[in-house]
Amino acid sequence: MHAYFSLQGRTALVTGGTRGIGRMIAQGFLEAGARVFICARDAEACRETAAELSAFGECHGLAADLSSEEGAKALADALAQRTESLDILVNNAGTTWGAPLESYPVKGWEKVMQLNVTSVFSCIQQLLPLLRKAGNSQSPARVINIGSVAGITSHGEEAYAYGPSKAALHQLSRMLARELVTDHINVNVIAPGRFPSKMTRFIANDAEAMARDTALIPMKRWGRGEEMAALAISLASTAGAYMTGNIIPIDGGFHL
Repeated sequence: MHAYFSLQGRTALVTGGTRGIGRMIAQGFLEAGARVFICARDAEACRETAAELSAFGECHGLAADLSSEEGAKALADALAQRTESLDILVNNAGTTWGAPLESYPVKGWEKVMQLNVTSVFSCIQQLLPLLRKAGNSQSPARVINIGSVAGITSHGEEAYAYGPSKAALHQLSRMLARELVTDHINVNVIAPGRFPSKMTRFIANDAEAMARDTALIPMKRWGRGEEMAALAISLASTAGAYMTGNIIPIDGGFHL
């Protein structure tokens, strides 16, 4: 691997790192030389996934429920016991909720907003001390928030809270990028289109739905794990040292 993209000696945390996009990024970071912590609510899934990913490098699992501020504090405390600084934070944990407009429940809206926006804010807030220790003028610490093209386009698919939550996350990320740049912390957003995940499994398992979905994508396919990992590595490495406040679609042209 070229030195520009090496993460050797870096420590990363990937929330929601046991599956889907989080796992793709965690594996890429490990292959680039980072020590990686992954977290999710399911403690057993964390242990199993960390063991599997350890084939690529040093990986540790931390059980964390980010549905409350207390959960974010507990995660920060647990991580602080294992590392003195945090070079890379990937806020990937998220959720969605689909229902017809007339019956869309407030509890669904609140759940999506909490996990997709509020918990990201709480994680960054609680992990700031570790991020500040890692960042310097030559190599800033990196926060990579996983947004969505749903926060850029108007395709809602009856998931009425999801797009607005990701748009809010995009704006929060820009605000934090401006504020934290003086602390040598870069904040950027990856806005994925379709990638294999639990959230998109219902489409992938239906041939007709898959055909309709890919017809809307200019490249006529979904994204691949290595493509997501490569973009995240770029933002976390020397390649991303002079980038902050960006929302980067990776969607085969769907946002166009």
